[in-house]
Amino acid sequence: MADARPLITLTTDFGEADYFVAAMKGAIYSINPSVELVDITHQIPPYDVYSAAFTLMCCYRDFPGGTIHLVVVDPGVGSARRPIVAMTNSHSFVGPDNGVFSYIYGLEQVNRVVHVTASHYFRSPVSNTFQGRDVFAPVAAYLAKGVEWRMMGDEIDDPIKFNIPAPTISAGSIRGQAIHVDRFGNIITNITTAELTEELMLANPRVKIGAHPLARVLTHFAEAQDGELFAYVGSAGLLELALPKRSAARTLEVRRGMVVEVVFQGN
Repeated sequence: MADARPLITLTTDFGEADYFVAAMKGAIYSINPSVELVDITHQIPPYDVYSAAFTLMCCYRDFPGGTIHLVVVDPGVGSARRPIVAMTNSHSFVGPDNGVFSYIYGLEQVNRVVHVTASHYFRSPVSNTFQGRDVFAPVAAYLAKGVEWRMMGDEIDDPIKFNIPAPTISAGSIRGQAIHVDRFGNIITNITTAELTEELMLANPRVKIGAHPLARVLTHFAEAQDGELFAYVGSAGLLELALPKRSAARTLEVRRGMVVEVVFQGN
C-alpha cells in the first residue's frame, strides 16, 4: 500500500474573494507538489486570533497523525512577532507567535516550539504584508517534505499565550463565559461536561446570560419551542445557547466574554 500523501490544513482570515489563499497554495505546491491541502476555513473574522484559536481547537484532533496545521491570522504581519512551529507527538502547527495556538498549549503535550529563523526556507523576497505566502506556507511545505525542525530554527520556551478562562464551580452553580459565536449566532461557552456532569443534568439546570430569562438545557434543537432560548451540549463538548432559526447572539446582544451561569433548581 502506498504511503499516504502528507496533509496540511489551512485556516486564515483571507476570505475567498481575493488571490491570497490561491497564492499560499501555489507556494506550497511549488515546494512540495505531493502534499494534500485541506481548507478548514478562510472565513475567520479579520484579525480575530481568538476565533482562529477556537476553530482550530474544535477540529484539529479530527485529522490523522502527522497532519500539519497552517494558521495565518496575523494582525502583527510585518512586525517583530516570531514565525513558529509548535510540535506534539501527533501534529505540527505553523503560524505567527500571537497566541493562536493557546488552546493547543493547554490541551496537548507540546514537545517543542521552534522559532523559525532559517530564511532559506522562506520565499524570496519576503513581503512585509503577505508572510502567509512567503514565510508560513513554505515552512509548512518543507516540514511536509521531511525537513528537520532543527534546520529551521531554535526552540523557545516563551510562546505567546492568551488567557483561557476556566469555569468556576460553587454550591448550586457553574460560572463560565461566552467564548465564541458561530455563523448561526449560537453562543458557545467554556462550560464542558467535566463541569456539567450527567449527575448535575438531573438537578434541573437552567442557564443564565445577562438579564435574559433562564434557559432550559435540552438535548437537541427540535425540543425547543418556537422563540425559546435554550442551552445544549454541542458537538465540541461545550455548553451552547441558541434560538430556533434565529441568531441568539444578535437577538440577545451577546459578546465574547459575557458571563454565563448554570444554576440548579432541583427536581
